[in-house]
Amino acid sequence: MNTHTNNSTDNSKIAGKILSAILSFLLLIALDQVAKYLIDHNMTLYDSIPVIPDVFEIHYIRNAGAAWGMFQNQQILFSICTIIVLALGFAIYMRCLYMNCYRDLRIILILILSGAIGNFIDRIRFQYVIDFLYFKLIDFPVFNIADCYVTFGFFALLFLIIFKYKEEDFEIIFSFHNKHT
Repeated sequence: MNTHTNNSTDNSKIAGKILSAILSFLLLIALDQVAKYLIDHNMTLYDSIPVIPDVFEIHYIRNAGAAWGMFQNQQILFSICTIIVLALGFAIYMRCLYMNCYRDLRIILILILSGAIGNFIDRIRFQYVIDFLYFKLIDFPVFNIADCYVTFGFFALLFLIIFKYKEEDFEIIFSFHNKHT
């Protein structure tokens, strides 16, 4: 078989997967940002709209901290952490893509990175994050769609680490040599 043809086919498959990932990434970020825009432009700060009375409501707050309001006004810390997470996540994603493996990990990374970027956009623009999803029944802290991406992605990643991936998988993903061919 012609190696040039095989490489062209591989490159076009990779390009297609990258395009699909970028579109998914942008769609997830757009969903988060549009929701936040609608909340910010149609509600007054601290207003609530009951969705399921005494269970779930849309409650508009601004969070200058991290999860549950921790580390208030630490924008430099958040920026550094976000940039590190994005760089590491992107590098792992691309490595798995070029090895043509770990599709589930790549999907999870798209979720986590989309959530990180969604909240990072808010922090850059406003110095706070717009939160609006509130489970009143359990008095859970108010959160947003980007938080959902990160949380779901984190728990899915934890599930993969505990139940699916083996030590060899981590050696392959994090090694400097491509052992998976």
